[in-house]
Amino acid sequence: MERKPLTRRQFVRNSALTAAGIAAGLGTNACTPKPPATDQAAVEKTRSYNPNMQYRRLGKTGLWVSAVCLGGHWKRINKVIAAKGKISPYNSPGQKADLDSFYRNRDEVVSRCMAVGINCIDLAGDSEAEVYCKVLGDRRKHMFLAYSHPASELRVPANRKASKLVELFEKGLQRCHIDYADVWRLMALERGGRHTQAESEEMIKALDIARTRGLCRYTGFSTHDRKWAKMLIETYPEVVQVVIFPYTVKSKVLPHDSLFDAIKKHDVGTLGIKPFASNALFKGDGSPNHPQAEADDQRARMVLRYILCNSAITAPIPGLISTHQVDNAAQAVRERREFDLTEKAELQRIADETWAALPNDYQWLKDWEYV
Repeated sequence: MERKPLTRRQFVRNSALTAAGIAAGLGTNACTPKPPATDQAAVEKTRSYNPNMQYRRLGKTGLWVSAVCLGGHWKRINKVIAAKGKISPYNSPGQKADLDSFYRNRDEVVSRCMAVGINCIDLAGDSEAEVYCKVLGDRRKHMFLAYSHPASELRVPANRKASKLVELFEKGLQRCHIDYADVWRLMALERGGRHTQAESEEMIKALDIARTRGLCRYTGFSTHDRKWAKMLIETYPEVVQVVIFPYTVKSKVLPHDSLFDAIKKHDVGTLGIKPFASNALFKGDGSPNHPQAEADDQRARMVLRYILCNSAITAPIPGLISTHQVDNAAQAVRERREFDLTEKAELQRIADETWAALPNDYQWLKDWEYV
């Protein structure tokens, strides 16, 4: 039977239905017609300000941070600097050439971040704080630092007293040759709800002491546990100023009883970890000449655009291993937020492929599909 041509009314109706179906798969991350109001005078005074970068207020801290910040991890950096072995700043002297290349790379990446207006680094590994503070040197004033040192924090049972946490934090600042952290974002157990009530109270007490003593300007924590995070935000709103948690291309806002309800009510700043799902997003291996490098750049930009559609996420914090990746992240901020039908379908495909490619030790990210 010959198919009749669509009328304009049918075409519009079918297009709307298709868009609704795709949007339902991607969740409630719809972009608002215009960005939230900003204090432009304050924005222009922020660290490493660049007029081509967008800045977002980090909740009640009042800090204006770039819409994409720098995650401290350097996964797959070997593919960029052609190192012979695993990179660690504590490597043996025999690996001096690799370490020289590593520090040169980190310096180039940090310098490029400042040039494009990225002004915050999240420090979340046992060596990251020392590495980035060494690289920054006297440029510390150009970057906000969200500080954490897992070996000195709540994941170690012996550290779960306020006095011990503050003592180790102060020693960490001394090792880094800095007077304070802009944010002390204590690292708890990934499943924070496994902490006893007493341990949670000690964490809050430590944060309050550190801020009172001037060791940090603002306080918060990171967690992989939504319910625990929501409970702490609601119970200790004056201390919980920043929360760091996973947010990926698959993440969607729960329509009821969402973590974001508490975040918005109490004006909490948020940084989203694992935006690239521990690199499960990508087809290539991170090397600049890989055949999939250009396609991976596009995937990265699409995911960052998607995450930035959620105005309750202050900034995603990807680990960037080259100046090219820094430029690509900055480009994502400049690109439009809205997705057309073709892009929505592509983003849905990318999201499904990312979930299918998650390694066994990152299956837990699926718990963050609904936030």
